[in-house]
Amino acid sequence: MAAITAKGLEKLIKDSIPARTALGGGLYLTITKGGSASFGFRYNSGKNENGNPRKRLIGLGAFCPNNNTLAMARNKAIRLKAMINQGIDPIEQSLQDKAKAQAVIKANKVKDEKNQATFDKVALEYIESKKAEWKNVKHHQQWINTLTTYAFPIIGHIPVADVETVHVLAILKPIWNTKTETATRVRTRLEAVLSYAEAHNWRSGGNPARWRGHLSVILPSPQKLKELKHHSALPYGELPSFMGILSNTDGMGARALELTILTATRTKESLGARWEEFDLNNQVWTIPKERMKAGVEHRIPLCDQAMKIITKMADHKMSDYVFPNRSNGKPMSNAGMSSVLKRLERTDITVHGFRSTFRDYVAEKTNTPGRTAEAALAHKLKDASEAAYQRGDLIEKREILMQTWANYCYQTTAKVIQMPTAKTIS
Repeated sequence: MAAITAKGLEKLIKDSIPARTALGGGLYLTITKGGSASFGFRYNSGKNENGNPRKRLIGLGAFCPNNNTLAMARNKAIRLKAMINQGIDPIEQSLQDKAKAQAVIKANKVKDEKNQATFDKVALEYIESKKAEWKNVKHHQQWINTLTTYAFPIIGHIPVADVETVHVLAILKPIWNTKTETATRVRTRLEAVLSYAEAHNWRSGGNPARWRGHLSVILPSPQKLKELKHHSALPYGELPSFMGILSNTDGMGARALELTILTATRTKESLGARWEEFDLNNQVWTIPKERMKAGVEHRIPLCDQAMKIITKMADHKMSDYVFPNRSNGKPMSNAGMSSVLKRLERTDITVHGFRSTFRDYVAEKTNTPGRTAEAALAHKLKDASEAAYQRGDLIEKREILMQTWANYCYQTTAKVIQMPTAKTIS
């Protein structure tokens, strides 16, 4: 069959008879019922399951007088024949080319996503994803604060995929020896964010904030560093003299410090005290779990001296808080009690250190079992098996302990309750 001419092609298209017509050299023209015309190339590629040549048809585009003429279609057919002569199946090659193109597009997309996934964006996304599981609402803000303060200035703008050990050390080294507890929290949070990024395929190659087998061989052990640091505490032998001075010092900060010492509470527990937490009839202060470090409700038996302070504060109630800021009614700031120590020229000790003073006194001057003293400090038992069986808070035994402690603080014999011996307390 002679190859069709351009005029012959125009006549076929003009007649619009639905058919597939051979144009010569393996080239075909297909006219649909709708009248559209397109080129195709038929060729043989290997053999089918019956051993016969496998016939294949590849489209060469719709006919267009300007962009896809008969001559253009024939040129395409010539190139396809050249491929076939080289043992290349045009359809298979086209599929491979498309797959490679899609892979390149995907790789570029992933690269763009990685470049856009800067550390600060990934960190904030991670924090938001974990927000629901953190029972303490302050935990969410603490994460943001620590990363904003220490990490973001150094690596916040860097793609998370590019964060390396050198960046992590630039964040941790300046605070590792001086602010060890904060530094360990920062490291843990860096590791969590980078693991989150790896899980989302935004980075690979290991976690540069990992401690074991990595940073542990570069930085000093935080446990050993912590052993060298303690809150400066007043020796319990000096406490009665100090309390005599403190009780005669005016100001809400002085009363807050006095109550903190008598109850062996933490600074935030005392300053955040609300009137609704006090049962004055039964002399019990119940701090809700939301305000406790261990996340467990803590009942404190109030000694007679503590009751006097609370009663006096109640007579001048200014807000829902026992120790409010006079300007806004919110809790007094941490500086409220530390400023009292400064006024008394005792900057050598800290407010938190009085908990150590209490613990030393109990251990050396009473027969109180350790777990009773730990309960008074709202510490969790380190022995998991013992903690499983010790469900009560030992408040009756602590009532005796706290009154004895208060009597010692003021060196008074009024209403002294003799501490039971170790044989009577278990």
